[in-house]
Amino acid sequence: MDANAWTQYGCGVVALTARQPDDARFWADLGAAAQSSVYSLGLIFYSQDSFPADLLRSKMVEHAGGLPYAACSTADEIGGVDEGAGRCLAILFPKDQFAITPFRIDGIRSIGFDRIVAQVKRERQVFEHDPAPFARTEDKGDTFALCLIDGLSVVEEMVTAALHWALEDIPLLGGSAGDSMHFSKTSLILNGAAGDDCAIVLLCRSRIPFKIFKTDNFIPTDRKLVVTRSDPARRIIYEFNAAEAASEYALAVGLDPSSLSPLSFASHPLVVRVGGEYYCRSVQKVNPDGSLSFFCAIDDGIVLTVAEPTGMSRSTREAFESVDAEIGGIDFVLGFDCALRRIDAQNRQATQRINAIYDAYNVLGFNTYGEQYLSMHLNHTFTGIAFAKPPAEPEPPS
Repeated sequence: MDANAWTQYGCGVVALTARQPDDARFWADLGAAAQSSVYSLGLIFYSQDSFPADLLRSKMVEHAGGLPYAACSTADEIGGVDEGAGRCLAILFPKDQFAITPFRIDGIRSIGFDRIVAQVKRERQVFEHDPAPFARTEDKGDTFALCLIDGLSVVEEMVTAALHWALEDIPLLGGSAGDSMHFSKTSLILNGAAGDDCAIVLLCRSRIPFKIFKTDNFIPTDRKLVVTRSDPARRIIYEFNAAEAASEYALAVGLDPSSLSPLSFASHPLVVRVGGEYYCRSVQKVNPDGSLSFFCAIDDGIVLTVAEPTGMSRSTREAFESVDAEIGGIDFVLGFDCALRRIDAQNRQATQRINAIYDAYNVLGFNTYGEQYLSMHLNHTFTGIAFAKPPAEPEPPS
C-alpha cells in the first residue's frame, strides 16, 4: 500500500485519514486492509458534516465489506495524517495483537441500570470464554473496555456506572459522540447498523502492555453557585442561588449574560467536589429562557464551584511524560479529549503546543461531549490508553 496514505505504528496498528468522502486512496487502502484479513476491527471516528452516517455505511459496504467496524461521530478528530476538522479517521487493530468483541446497547435512555448490567455480564462471559489467537497473561491485566456513547443522551453517568459494575476488574474508558458542536443528533455505527440512542462497548484483549490515564487542568476558585431549581432528567439548571442561571453564572465569571458562548464555558468551567476531588460539570449551552444545559449530571442542592483552567500544555505534557516513563515508551495513544479543552486551547493560543504533544506521542482519537474513565463520566478532561513501544530487536552478533 501507498506509505503516504497511512501510518503504521510499532505494534501493527494502522491509522488512515480522509478529508472528503470521495478520497479514492483512503477507500482503496481500507478495502485492501479488509481483504487482507489481518485486522480484528476498524475503529472509525468521523465528522457528520463531511461524512453523513448513511454515506459512511454505504462506502464501507462498497469498499470494505469484510471488515468488522465500530464508528462514532465526533466534535473533531485527533491524529493521523492531514490534520484538521471535518475528517474521517480509521484505526485498524491487527488480530495477532488485539482480540476485540464489540456489542451495542440500544435504547439507553429507557433501558435502565439493571438491564445494562445483565447484558454486559452476558457479553463479558462470552468474551472471556472465546479463545484469543494468542496466550492470555496470568494476571488478566491484558484486558480493557472502550465505550462510545451518544453524547446527547443525558444518561452517560448511569450507563458508565452500569458498565463499571458489570465489568468489575476490567478498566473502562471512552468518549461521548459529538456532532461538530451542533447539539442536534449524534450517530454510532456497529457493522453497518446505525443509531443514536445507544452505546457501543468494545471488550479488548491486548498483547501490547498499556496504561490507562487521564489529565485535566483546572483549579477551583472561592466562587460558589448553588443549584436551586433544575431539571435533572434533562440536565438543565434554571436557577443558581435563586436567580436566573445564565445571569448568575455570568455574574460569577465576570461576563455579560448576552455574551455567553462555548468559549465562555471552556474558559470558566464549573466543578463539583466528590470524595475530596473536583470533577467538571461543563455547561453545554444557554437556552432562550436563561437556563443552562449541561454535559454532565446535575441536581437541586448541588454546590458548583467556578474553576479556572491553568497550564493546559504543561499539565498535558507532564501526564504524557509520566506515562511514557512508566511503560518504557509510548507507541501510540487512543485518546478522548473534551471539546471544551480544544476551545479553551484555541482561546489561550495553546493549540499548537497541545497538537505538538499529541503528535509526539501519536495520539489517535476524537474531541468528545464527555469522557468516561473507570466509573466516572467527566468533562473538560483527556482520557486515554497508552500502548507501549515493542521491545527493540536485538542486534545480530558481529
